[in-house]
Amino acid sequence: MKNFKAGFVTLIGKPNVGKSTLINQLIGEKIAIVSPRPQTTRNIIKGIVTFDEAQVIFLDTPGIISLNKTRTLVDRHIVGEALKSLEGTDIIAMMVEPFSIYEEDRFVLQKLKKLNKPAFLIINKIDKIKESQLESLKKNYLDLFLFSRIIPVSAKKGTNLSILMGEIIQHLPYHSIYYPGDFITDQPERILVSELVREKIFILTRAEIPYSTMVKVSQFEERERGPIYIRVVIYVEQKSQKGILIGNSGKMIKEIGSLARKEIEKRLGCHVYLDLWVGVKKNWRRQKKSFKEMGYTL
Repeated sequence: MKNFKAGFVTLIGKPNVGKSTLINQLIGEKIAIVSPRPQTTRNIIKGIVTFDEAQVIFLDTPGIISLNKTRTLVDRHIVGEALKSLEGTDIIAMMVEPFSIYEEDRFVLQKLKKLNKPAFLIINKIDKIKESQLESLKKNYLDLFLFSRIIPVSAKKGTNLSILMGEIIQHLPYHSIYYPGDFITDQPERILVSELVREKIFILTRAEIPYSTMVKVSQFEERERGPIYIRVVIYVEQKSQKGILIGNSGKMIKEIGSLARKEIEKRLGCHVYLDLWVGVKKNWRRQKKSFKEMGYTL
């Protein structure tokens, strides 16, 4: 396609800034899990939007924290992978909140200064501030870095998202299409299932429980009759956490399963039997062996 544009856009920013919400809005379907808790995203997720004239591949990265604040092997690797994704992308889209310039934002800006790539500043949650505050924030950011574009949006309400997409397409290189036009993500079904289960754990549990869970699909079986059978194992780090996750008379794990199953069926377009099990892998976040089970290379 002679005048076709295609390329990769990496979304980066501090935890809970709204990157996954923005990705889901731009794609038009839920491909990235969302919760009010910070650092919900662990993997780099690709969301793909295809138009007649362009294909945009968004990379939703985990929330960035300063490396000196990372507590475990998992945290350090996640931040490292997010930063690494900046190198092979066509456009970097730094997403921030409109209230202040945080330490994590300054950390990202230091990384951007070392890369010679078009960089957008996306100021999210603009419905929560006044116009005068927005203009002041724009100026403060421009004093720190010369962004190609500054685009204020509300990811939750959909404000200015068509403007954002138009600017992105304008800055993409001319290139042939990367993915078939009907693709919206490259996530395997097993990863999608495990992520949706993990999202419900984040929403329904408290304290350290959601951060201590590793979710794996151990069986995905399409049967001739009846629903697809999916067995999911949820690992926690301590025996006490297992009891909390299961809940009294299995109430908590049943609720997690019920909510997850509804979304999984919606995404897969068929009925599923979701079988959840809870196991213990003591201090798995500090061990390379167990961390590799998540699909990372250390």
